[in-house]
Amino acid sequence: MSETPPALSPSAPVHAFRSKPIDGQGLRKLVEAGLTWLRTNQQLVNSLNVFPVPDGDTGTNMVLTMQSALDEIANSSERNFGKMAHSVAHGALMGARGNSGVILSQLWRGFARASDASEYLDASGLARAFAAARDTAYKGVVRPVEGTILTVAKDVAAAAEAAAKNTKDPYQLLEIVVKAADQSVQRTPELLPVLKEAGVVDSGGKGLFLILEGMLRYSNGQPLDAPITTVQPLAAMNLENTIESIEPGQDYEVVVDFRPAAPLDLETFYQDLQEMGTSIQVGEGDGIYRLHIHVPTEKRYHPIDYTMSLGTITKVAIENLMAQMQEIETHAGSSRLTLAPVEPDQIAVVAVAPGAGIARVFASLGVAAIVEGGQTMNPSTQEIINAFENLPTDKIIILPNNKNIILAAKAAAELTVKKVAVVPSRSVPQGLAAMMRLVPQGDFEEVVQEMTAAMDDVESGEITIATRTVEIDGVTVKEGEVIALHNGKLVLSTTNLEQACLGLLKKAHADHYELITLFYGANLPKTEANRIADIIRRAYPDQEVEIQEGNQPHYHFIIAIE
Repeated sequence: MSETPPALSPSAPVHAFRSKPIDGQGLRKLVEAGLTWLRTNQQLVNSLNVFPVPDGDTGTNMVLTMQSALDEIANSSERNFGKMAHSVAHGALMGARGNSGVILSQLWRGFARASDASEYLDASGLARAFAAARDTAYKGVVRPVEGTILTVAKDVAAAAEAAAKNTKDPYQLLEIVVKAADQSVQRTPELLPVLKEAGVVDSGGKGLFLILEGMLRYSNGQPLDAPITTVQPLAAMNLENTIESIEPGQDYEVVVDFRPAAPLDLETFYQDLQEMGTSIQVGEGDGIYRLHIHVPTEKRYHPIDYTMSLGTITKVAIENLMAQMQEIETHAGSSRLTLAPVEPDQIAVVAVAPGAGIARVFASLGVAAIVEGGQTMNPSTQEIINAFENLPTDKIIILPNNKNIILAAKAAAELTVKKVAVVPSRSVPQGLAAMMRLVPQGDFEEVVQEMTAAMDDVESGEITIATRTVEIDGVTVKEGEVIALHNGKLVLSTTNLEQACLGLLKKAHADHYELITLFYGANLPKTEANRIADIIRRAYPDQEVEIQEGNQPHYHFIIAIE
């Protein structure tokens, strides 16, 4: 039995227990360390997005998945490694968000299965656990793709199996697998051409590496609170949703644009900011840096004074977060949805919706439950389960309406005694088309087949702003331009919204269809949305053009062509 490691501290020396096998409490500390280091570098992982669209949420999804795993064991006094590992796996599965989070939960599931009731784990046991984690994760994906988190898990397992032949020290083995994970991440662009084209490594693989590196850093007594010194492009900074996770003491949001007088020492910069507040993000573009931070009331001017000492401030914004939260809660309370009543033995549909307007459209078509979520806020497995567990029927259909939510929906389907089917809608238009085939009193299997087939009747379009300069899918994109995606594929980049919409419709052969529906986003004024709709009507006089309030974040338009 190993001795219990000391309380987790960013700089605590922890060498004393390194030669001991890892028991349940040791695993708890390592999980916490992995999460801490991942959260510290969360924005780095988020920025590793292949497409130049504002959905860099892999880091966020993995952090929330790991947080759920830690929450499951945070107060546990269990010393048996195997039992603790199963608790970690359960917490990760219930909190899994997005494809990266679900795969991470599968890694923990395999890890726990190999550990079972083991009292503690030495190097050989750890190697078996990594191997089982790899096998379980690969089996959980229908079409495994190399150059992803799966490849990193495979390379970690191979390195662990080789190292276990030469050492009994699990921490020495951990050092070896962290190096292997790092090397594997660096190779991902060679295995997945789209990564090489975009000039990034795989974000999920990077997240897995950071979790393992955090565990190693803790065991070596290294700090876990100083992020890797990097910044993201200004346009990639996802500030719209930062209000969704306000911690106690975060009274004000401060955003400062400034031009430093000398090269910025990022490591010192981050360390100084951490003395002021949380939710720190730093972006850079054309020599201008943008600082985002949440601070308590008494420190609301500190970031401004600090950046002024570093150079010239060009723009400042201060928002009262508590007041914003109160407004959001008041608005939410006054706009409740009227959902379809469900009778026993009827089919009930659960739909994921990225905005209040889109949620209302789904409600009008007869969905029984709405799960808030979309491109940058993927719901967890538990949240999806909660949406249907109390419905008075055992026949459930889930519409994910986003490719990054399908795995979590399938995980939810496997964790209930109810009869649940996932109609794998990859976009809001596909989900709406599927709803047109819903027959609540119909045969379950037939309705599932009909709703699945209906997705082929619609073309999906998305209009947003490019978060970085890149050339991908044969399209040259400049940061800040308006870009269009057709069925998830980047098809054009242009300088204005009007050209993007018309170009997308031409690419989608909208003249061959009957109806064009524009769902306008939260940041687009209704007058501008109507202006664009009128332009489209003139360009497509034989098609019916409808406009709906979508309220989705980031995307000016989600377009259904049917």
